[in-house]
Amino acid sequence: MKAFLDDNFILETETACELFHGFASGMPIIDYHCHLIPKQIAENKNFKNLTELWLYGDHYKWRAMRTNGVPEKYCTGEASDWEKFEKWAQTVPYTLRNPLYHWTHMELKLYFGYDGILNGDTAKEVWDLANEKLQTEAYRPQGLLQMMNVEVVCTTDDPTDSLEYHIQIAESDCKIKVFPTWRPDKAMAVEDVESFNDYMVKLSEVSGIYVNSFDDLIRALKNRHDFFAQVGCKLSDHGIEAFYAEDYTSAEIRTIFFKVRSGIELTNSEILKFKSAMMYEFGIMDHEKGWVQQFHYGAIRNNNTRLLTELGPDTGFDSIHDANSASTMSKFLNGLDSEDKLAKTIIYNLNPAHNDVVATMIGNFQDGSAPGKMQFGSGWWFLDQKTGMENQMNALSNMGLLSRFVGMLTDSRCIISYSRHEYFRRILCNLLGNDVENGLINKDMDLLGKMVKDICYYNAKDYFKFN
Repeated sequence: MKAFLDDNFILETETACELFHGFASGMPIIDYHCHLIPKQIAENKNFKNLTELWLYGDHYKWRAMRTNGVPEKYCTGEASDWEKFEKWAQTVPYTLRNPLYHWTHMELKLYFGYDGILNGDTAKEVWDLANEKLQTEAYRPQGLLQMMNVEVVCTTDDPTDSLEYHIQIAESDCKIKVFPTWRPDKAMAVEDVESFNDYMVKLSEVSGIYVNSFDDLIRALKNRHDFFAQVGCKLSDHGIEAFYAEDYTSAEIRTIFFKVRSGIELTNSEILKFKSAMMYEFGIMDHEKGWVQQFHYGAIRNNNTRLLTELGPDTGFDSIHDANSASTMSKFLNGLDSEDKLAKTIIYNLNPAHNDVVATMIGNFQDGSAPGKMQFGSGWWFLDQKTGMENQMNALSNMGLLSRFVGMLTDSRCIISYSRHEYFRRILCNLLGNDVENGLINKDMDLLGKMVKDICYYNAKDYFKFN
């Protein structure tokens, strides 16, 4: 019987061990999509305790705690940080076979050197150990990033963001490169008329362009797009329920924009047409600058109205959507490609039933202009666990070229989530190792080792071309 979380955790074969320890382990990390707070990195925040570092904003843990019967005051409420941590520690034993059990213990081991098991009995021991270390310089954000050999971090930022902390980091002696990512979701969220108009006021202020027409909107966004590029941005990211590719005319979009700016609610057809127009415009902007566009699709959000009203969005009430997106995805990509304006693209799906759809769709738009121009993104959100990542890599292997995959990202708000890169690397090496041991591929360690290093680091480095 293997011990839990030993040096060969997840690695089931001798070949897998050779690949991980000889090639994957220790490779630098390029985290090209996450939700880290740049202010915390710029100011090298001193976290006061493990709860502030680990549980604030973590809807994965909150969902598990609620499921375990923990009252809301210990998740997002008024309980003390110690009480919240204790309730989380008491919940951990109940997360067996959930990825949270792996992530929790990997983070404790890799960052804090704790080899035990977190539960109610060990909570105080872990709390004291972690909190003592958090008061040292090495356990501030920049030190924690260096600890895991993080080379590049790409945060997620609204077009109206000042990017002041990215600029501060770039002008400091911080050893990690921190770049913004353009996330313009609010600029096409016309389903909420009041919020959209409030956003237009803010966009007008930061761009210096009064947004009173659709043409004004595009000019203001291009102004901010240029500013993001000046601060080092090379990626956009779009959180969409599905791909939008309705037919529309320029006159229709101008009329729709006039209606929403006048405070008039739009029909569903008008909303879809406007989002389709905006998706096209964003794609054109990204292509002009040589950026990579990312699409995260397939979530159905804010399902619990009562708790959404009480706690707000991003607190753990989203799930997998079953909407069919193949035809609109094809139409959207083809519309840009037909004008030869399709940028490098990464598509992440949340519904595992769509794995083969995405894996085959990207193959339609590979044009030889760059290795792996079109990418099937790593298992995302509910799928960034062992089975989800294996299924994503198997689909990509069967339908495309796993060897050109740009690999893992954290998609996390927590500064100590970089153990997920090791988790991914172990899963990748185990997948390949099992194939070797089963005689499905030959044991050419030079070829396999290069493939592992490429997926862990070099493919992303070449694909994104960070300076």
